[in-house]
Parts: sequence; structure tokens; C-alpha cells
Amino acid sequence: MKAMVLNAGPARYAALQALRPLSRRFCYTGPFSSVSLEEVPEPALPSPEWVKIRTVLCGFCGSDLNLILMKDSPTAMPFTSFPCVPGHEICGEIIEAGADARGWKPGDMVCVCPALNCEARGISPPCASCARGLIMNCENFAEGLLAPGMFTGICSDVNGGFAPYLVAHRSQLFRVPDGLSLRSAVLTEPLAVSLQAVLDNMPAADDSVLVIGGGVIGVFVVKAIRALGTRCSITVAEPSPFAAEYSRNSGADAVISGDLISAAVSITGGRAYKPVIGDPVVMGGFTRIYDTVASSATLRASMRILAAGGTLSVLGIGNSVKLDMTPLWLKRQTIRGCYGYGTVRSGKKARPVFGMALDLLATGKVRAEDMLTHEFDLSDYRRMIDVNLAKTRHRAMKTAVCFE
Repeated sequence: MKAMVLNAGPARYAALQALRPLSRRFCYTGPFSSVSLEEVPEPALPSPEWVKIRTVLCGFCGSDLNLILMKDSPTAMPFTSFPCVPGHEICGEIIEAGADARGWKPGDMVCVCPALNCEARGISPPCASCARGLIMNCENFAEGLLAPGMFTGICSDVNGGFAPYLVAHRSQLFRVPDGLSLRSAVLTEPLAVSLQAVLDNMPAADDSVLVIGGGVIGVFVVKAIRALGTRCSITVAEPSPFAAEYSRNSGADAVISGDLISAAVSITGGRAYKPVIGDPVVMGGFTRIYDTVASSATLRASMRILAAGGTLSVLGIGNSVKLDMTPLWLKRQTIRGCYGYGTVRSGKKARPVFGMALDLLATGKVRAEDMLTHEFDLSDYRRMIDVNLAKTRHRAMKTAVCFE
């Protein structure tokens, strides 16, 4: 079968670090390209607990783009393996089910929760993180029956959704509810990421919220807050007019594109104080911030405009940053890392956040189908990358590979 294959060996990584500043197209065209369309074997079931899926749609994520551009920190490299077939936002049809894939059969339409944690890796008893329901923070991403890989799409043993077929463990499967379009269902995974961040840093009605970045994850933060019934004030910082308009239509009270310090003063009534050297620091400010960019600039600004006792959720997957930690102790802030999703406990019951996200889509509490603005054939993957590198020009929100 034809699949998009990602190679990220040390020599290619080094070459692209030098070439990318000249043109990002070196990363996906030419002799040093990190991705190519190749013939690979159709996958077989690793064990009777797995199923084989015919891919219908696979979303293209910002993390896929970072992988292709070789922009991710090497710190995560022990928990990936190459070559691999990327793509972790997957929905499709089961065409083969192993004898121990309880409750699943050919013809079932499913979304794939991509975590390759202890259960998928055949590790028992589970690690402390998995036992707590933190399946995307597993301690065994480089152990067990599979090659290293935190999730489907960055593991050389389990291909992702940029291929017509893939395999998934029974623990990864969620049934697409009747009546939910696959164009909505394929957005379950990014919604689950944002929903987990909101549940971890849940605003109250009197909170003043700032979301930095009006892309898919930022918009889903807004939609998740509104779907959970919180009527707090939400401001989105987004320079793109197209994404800004979409953020406003998704429930944001205000959208800004300029200086965050000034916005914190005008929107929250905070007071800015200018040090002898450096940017102003705001007393007062936003009580909860969700940073989906996580650059040095946005993190520094976030800490300066976050109120005393406030929480900053870092959803963006940036590289090394340099920060002035003064606001952290001066205003007793909390900085919270956000990655993936797990479970939420209510009494003795635990609900998977991935399933909660799927329910929000199925019940219409989150409307997302219009977010899928562009669909591509797999053979047109370079065009898809071009569009993702110029989303404003193409009025693109979410793109996906479509196999039908």
C-alpha cells in the first residue's frame, strides 16, 4: 500500500536544521525531504487484541507539521521511532477483528485514541501514570511489545492514518455514534486535547480567560469552555483575520491582535508597572491563560499578564525557551503542562476524556464540521503541507487526508 513515510535520522535532522532557514520546502521536497510517498506492507494484527482499520479520514495536526519541519525538541526522541507513517487523528472502518478484540467487529466505524500506553504495549501491571488514567503520560512509551512511540503515528511498528490501512489495539477504539458525520468525528482527537486542558484549568464564571492562538486547539478551548456551560469572559489573541473571525463565532467575547500587556490592562482592569529594563508587569490581569503557541515571547508575556494565583496552561509544543521567573514567585502563579488526555473521575467512575469529546460532538454541544476546511488525496500531501504553512492565505482551519 502507498503511505506517507517520515524519516528523521541524525544526518537528515542536522541537514534540515541548516536548510530550513533558507526555505521550509527543503523539509518536504528534494533530496533531504523528511517525508515521501512510499510502498509499505499492509499491517497485520500484532495480537488477537488488535483490529485492522480501513482509513476514511486522517487529520493533519500541527505536531505532524513540526515533525516534518524537524522543529521538535530532541528531548522527546527516545519516545519515537523511525521510519514511521504519521497521522494520529483517525477515523475509519474496522475490516478485521482479532479473537480477543472484545465488542468489536468488521463494519464498525471508529475513532482511534492514539495512545500507545501500557495496555497497547502488553505491559501488566500498568505504570503509575496509566493506573491513574493518564494514558498519554505513560512511563513505558519505550518499553513492551512495540518500538518506542508515544502514540500511533510516531512508532515504527504501528503505522498512522496517512495510509489506507492501520491496526489499533482494542483499548484505542471509540465507536462513532449514529448520526455523527465522519467529518466531525475526525476532529475528536484535537477536541480531546483542548477539553483536557480546560478540565485541568477549569474557569469559573467570574474568571477572565485568555487563549493565545486561534488555531484548532485554541478554538477548541473556547468551544469546550462554552460547551461545559461556563459564561466567563474569553479573549483570544490571534493575528490572522480569518482565524480571529472564527474564534469570535465560536464563543470568544473579544479577539485581539496587538500588545498583550495593553490588552490585559484594558480588558481586565489590571495595572502595568514598567521596570528599568524589560517589559511591563501587570498586577491584576487574566486569571487563566491557555497558551497554544508556547514560544519564548508568548510564555514571557503570559507570566507578566497572569493575575496573582492564576494558572497558565501550556498547550503548545515549543522548543527551548528562556524565561524571567520573577512573575512566577511574585504573583504565586501555577504553570501547568498540557499533553494529550486521560480520564476524569466522578466518585468511583472514570470517564475517558476522548469519549467525552466524542459525546460533545455527537450531542451538538460542540459543532466542528465546518472546521474541516480542506481535504486532500494522500498523493497531494505536499500541497497539504503548503496550505498548512499559509493557513491565512488559504482560509484553512483544519486539513485532512481523505481516502474516499
